[in-house]
Amino acid sequence: MAGPTTAERGERQKLESGSPRLRRLRRLRMLIVLFVAVVLVTAAALWLLYGSSWLRAEKVSVSGVRVLTDRQVRDAADVAVGSPLISIDTDAIEARLRRKLPRIDSVDVVRSWPHGIGLKVVERTPVLILKNTGNGGKYLEVDAKGVRFATVSAAPRGVPTLELAVSKPAVLRRFPVDRLVREAVGVAGEIPAAVRRDTRIVKVRSYDSISLELSGGRSVEWGSGEKGRAKARTLTALMKAAPGARHFDVSAPIAPASSGS
Repeated sequence: MAGPTTAERGERQKLESGSPRLRRLRRLRMLIVLFVAVVLVTAAALWLLYGSSWLRAEKVSVSGVRVLTDRQVRDAADVAVGSPLISIDTDAIEARLRRKLPRIDSVDVVRSWPHGIGLKVVERTPVLILKNTGNGGKYLEVDAKGVRFATVSAAPRGVPTLELAVSKPAVLRRFPVDRLVREAVGVAGEIPAAVRRDTRIVKVRSYDSISLELSGGRSVEWGSGEKGRAKARTLTALMKAAPGARHFDVSAPIAPASSGS
């Protein structure tokens, strides 16, 4: 059988030498098509997010409030209603809410596509109240972090009053008021639930002299805020062992005492 002629071999070589060039041209055309597609999709997405009326902030919802009202939160948030939802600065809204409404402990600002902004609020809970003698006898609410966050005209029900009864200036020089308030808050958080319901006053004389005044004229000498859990357990056991006692001392939890009947 005769092999390919010289002309046939030349033609085949031309085709083979042209194949890489054709492949490069095809890849180039494909890249151009992909690039144009990406540009068009990006432009459409930007127009949808920023230019269209389909994804704009039209509604602000509030959840989690107990004392604050929805309107107070919405007014303080000052959301730019009508703006593109993507352009809303959620961090700025959060900072604004915490600055304007100290009762807010934390807030989560979320976009609710396609038209909403959600404000999920967690309010501070008072664990103690402090009489504000310089403001018409009103009360300052103090949370579990020792933050004095709100002034109220009436004491919240079931929240003990913090009484600072420091008589020695040296105590305040060593332990500033804020430190003593934090110690009292720590003690309030350790009081057993059954005792907390009857606690009327948490009295602070110094860092290591904190006492509780309970309903029915009963009292508890707590001492410092240290070993709070051990003191709480000891107090519970002591009250069960001496139900008629009126005075309890758990300042040294390994050597508690009760007296009075």
